[in-house]
Amino acid sequence: MKNKLRQISWDEFSSMDAMTKAPYMTENGRSFHVLTAQQFTRPMLEELCSLATDVRRIAKTREGSAFLQKQLFEKRAMLYFAQPSTRTYLSFYSACQIIGMQTMNVRDSSTSSEMKGESPEDSVRTFSSYADLIIMRHPAGGFAERIAWMLSNISRPVPVVNAGSGKDQHPTQALLDIYTLARSFEHTDGIDGKKIAFVGDLKRGRTVRSLAWLLTQYQGVKAYFVAPRELQIGEDILGQLDAAGMPYEISYDFEKVIPEVDAIYMTRIQDEWDVNNESSRVNTAAYHFTREHLNILGEHAVIMHPLPRRLEIDPAVDSDPRAVYWRQVRNGMWIRAALMLTIFKHDGAIIDYSREHQL
Repeated sequence: MKNKLRQISWDEFSSMDAMTKAPYMTENGRSFHVLTAQQFTRPMLEELCSLATDVRRIAKTREGSAFLQKQLFEKRAMLYFAQPSTRTYLSFYSACQIIGMQTMNVRDSSTSSEMKGESPEDSVRTFSSYADLIIMRHPAGGFAERIAWMLSNISRPVPVVNAGSGKDQHPTQALLDIYTLARSFEHTDGIDGKKIAFVGDLKRGRTVRSLAWLLTQYQGVKAYFVAPRELQIGEDILGQLDAAGMPYEISYDFEKVIPEVDAIYMTRIQDEWDVNNESSRVNTAAYHFTREHLNILGEHAVIMHPLPRRLEIDPAVDSDPRAVYWRQVRNGMWIRAALMLTIFKHDGAIIDYSREHQL
């Protein structure tokens, strides 16, 4: 694949909006770096979801698992997580195991040479000497893009996967959310035409920002943004939806929205971004999903959550078949395995195996 980021300076690249940057990460429907939700088209999403299903089915047998583990056994992935993470880290780690990738990790920058004054850029440049793929989470927005540009302009370019960047992007979470929605609605005409409610801290939730954009790739989808005024969705996201022609509603009445939608995407308060403990002054009780709400939720609707959760979903809801957030967690492993197989051009081998074994 032609590395387009070699053709542009960092100042030029960093000044672009997400849509303008997108072509620099992909070519002919295939990603090299995975940095933003905006780089994925509907055909790419459908191919990734289909591949994830193939991987999931192949992994059910001992023979299939052995086949998968041969795919990328010669590749090494560095998991650089400079921000706390449980699900995303373990999901990528498990996905690497499924497809045979060896892993290294730094989960706390205080254990690296950054404590000696080394810049984060130099740290990751060092990691790239040992790894074929950098999977990274960082609290600084745009840092993954900076690293991707840097690692595109070295003698052996190394792909970068953004596993969460500041408050702005979490593209692989959005991919697993799309895969969960696709699986949930596979018998009801798919994602097209569905109504999706986003609830909670929408102002600072990077998962919401990424998923809301991906939903513009589907026909007739309508979004509902349900949150306290202090935590309502940002104008930048609404501007992107306006430009894409996707309808939406801003709402402050959660109970009114519940029976109207096909999926409810719950989120927690993102108080790790607080400056002066401002989240404690926002009353979010009216935006919690309770056991009683199951009575007004549609029969075929689903409840999602990127996790971790706090009080926003009553644990009594967990046993309801419409609560799919635990499936959502597992789906992340499959879609991330599919994504890495695609980056290293092993998707064809998976498709051929699936067809040969009629999976």
